[in-house]
Amino acid sequence: MIYFQYLVDAVGIGVLYALVALGLGLVFGVMRLVNFAHGELLMAGGYTLFLTTSWATPVRLVTVMIVVTILALIIERIALRPLRSASPTTTLIMTFAVSFLLRSIAQRKWSTQGKAMGLFEWMAKPAFEAGEVTVSIVTLMAIGVGTTLLTLVTLVLTKTSVGLQMRAAAMDPITAQTLGIRTALVVRAAMVIAALLACAALFLFAPQRPVVTPDYGLLITLIALVGVVVGGMNRLAASTAGGFAVGFATSMVFSLLPRGQRVFLDSAVFGLVIVVLLVRPGGLFEQNRRTARL
Repeated sequence: MIYFQYLVDAVGIGVLYALVALGLGLVFGVMRLVNFAHGELLMAGGYTLFLTTSWATPVRLVTVMIVVTILALIIERIALRPLRSASPTTTLIMTFAVSFLLRSIAQRKWSTQGKAMGLFEWMAKPAFEAGEVTVSIVTLMAIGVGTTLLTLVTLVLTKTSVGLQMRAAAMDPITAQTLGIRTALVVRAAMVIAALLACAALFLFAPQRPVVTPDYGLLITLIALVGVVVGGMNRLAASTAGGFAVGFATSMVFSLLPRGQRVFLDSAVFGLVIVVLLVRPGGLFEQNRRTARL
């Protein structure tokens, strides 16, 4: 029965990584950009929670969403928009530099000592037990909220004008701009959606990882990014599925490893990724299409 417990926990963690991967894949689809600074959105939200621990919970949640969204738009306006016509390598280095800068600022301000976010501690409690399997509230919330948000984003991309423009810009940005699609608006919309997805992931990660540090979002983003690559970067559904798969695998490997060998978790996960990419260079769910699709 213990393996069923690991399975349930891994599904909840996998959904959270799928949310982060969805944000990364959305920005990549629209901007053809791997945003290494995405993790710092989670970090900024975490420190906002720390600074507002005495506020009412609804106000805190709204404040986090506002702060993270504004930060995402600032990054897009100051760091990314001037490089829109630059090579992918240049923009990649820029996002890495922004990530390092924001983490350095946080370390300078709060040091590396963790700060308690104090959000939804009750969600870490068990929701119910089925035999020897305990399902926590946060696992149920992760599955419910994550599935709902993934569905909503899909509906936005397929049923709204902004979503259709995002898909058009992802497939052929030059033609889309020629046809009158406002690519600047599409990019900002993608950054806002990615920021809100990061907030949702943070709210669900917080009960399980309640202490924020300058590198809080770094490892989360790296694992989600690995998922995007493993799934296939050219399709949003594939990259999201890859994020879930890698998050699920990370949780399962962590549970299965003996306690003294869990320090090798990252090595095991990335070793698995190497094997996958050697077998399927385009990703597990890639359909060998040259154009990007959302």
